Amino acid sequence: MAIKTLLDVEEAIQERMMTAAMLNTLVTRLSPPPIPAVQAWGKSYDGSQGSLIDLSQAVPGYPAHEKMLQWLGEAASSLAYTNYGPIEGETILREAYAAHVSEIYDAKISADNIHITSGCNQAFVCASMVAASAGHTILVTDPFYFNHETTLAMLGIKTGKVNCTASEGFVPTIDAIQMAMTPDVRALALVTPNNPTGAIYPADRLQVIFDFCRDAGIWLILDETYRDFLPDGAGAPHGLFATADWQENLIELYSFSKSFCIPGHRLGAIVAGGAVVEQIAKIMDNLQICPPRAPQAALARALPALTEWRAGNRLEIEVRAKALRDVMAELDGWALESIGAYFAFVRHPFDGMASEMVAEQLAKRAGILAIPGEYFGERQTPFLRFAFANADAQTIRELRGRLAGFGL
Repeated sequence: MAIKTLLDVEEAIQERMMTAAMLNTLVTRLSPPPIPAVQAWGKSYDGSQGSLIDLSQAVPGYPAHEKMLQWLGEAASSLAYTNYGPIEGETILREAYAAHVSEIYDAKISADNIHITSGCNQAFVCASMVAASAGHTILVTDPFYFNHETTLAMLGIKTGKVNCTASEGFVPTIDAIQMAMTPDVRALALVTPNNPTGAIYPADRLQVIFDFCRDAGIWLILDETYRDFLPDGAGAPHGLFATADWQENLIELYSFSKSFCIPGHRLGAIVAGGAVVEQIAKIMDNLQICPPRAPQAALARALPALTEWRAGNRLEIEVRAKALRDVMAELDGWALESIGAYFAFVRHPFDGMASEMVAEQLAKRAGILAIPGEYFGERQTPFLRFAFANADAQTIRELRGRLAGFGL
């Protein structure tokens, strides 16, 4: 019986090895999704410090507006949205979002410049595929948003790294971009406000970077998922849409998930030149045919109607950010290196220790879920990402005692 069991095990291992050899190595060599791995650590927490504080995945820490839920329900129960829709997105949402973007940036954006996608990750897939081919390079910042790196890896597009440092507030410099440039670079992908650091890129820096990309003949892919959570009175995030012929070098990405508290409905948007939108439609026709229709109809109503509600949420996020600043200022060893919008990048006090180990023990012993810095680049081992927008100010203040009493 023992021999048979051993043979069964060996056969199973050989079968898995044969199966793995037949799979796409661009996918199999990637690590498993990081968020579930981190959340699994929390299952070992015994509750001794209080309730689990989840600062891992960026999700709205408050519910969707009741009107948003009503409009979602009405659209979802309507026969009008049960069939296929336009590949580029519903006309009513494209027009509403074009008007919204035009107002934010004081620019002339039309529905022809808009392509709706199923979430901003899908928008990045489309932008990457339209800007580069397998074997080309797209630059990302280091630290980077991990889904951007894995997307490029699966597409066979090389990832170049633009080094961003704490001393520069994790904002990319032209010198760092120039150092990362190679002849095969086709685009530079930036996220502002940044994921994972929270860094907000100044408008004048973005203009200089855009001018560099234009002179270099490459695309600037600008992910502004968190732009609705800029500080009060920040004004327009940039003036790039007022630049002549911006359509020749700029692809802007956005997500409706955080602002409207509907991440499960998966809707994002691309703003680009008409020629780019036309090419992205070819990609989307193969990815999904059309974005989810019912939430598009609901969002077309919500965009103009829930402006004040979204502004109130932005102020609430500022309250949470202040609470975290106050907590970190009172802690020895821990350092708040960057904070903005949804995220804070925190330097842990355990020199030489991988942040993956720190994060795992924080989850299991202190009941705090945070993402290890290594998940955003191998150079980021001194850091943890706190998605502080997930928790209210009272919960954030509980971090003080847990972090002060935590040791390794």
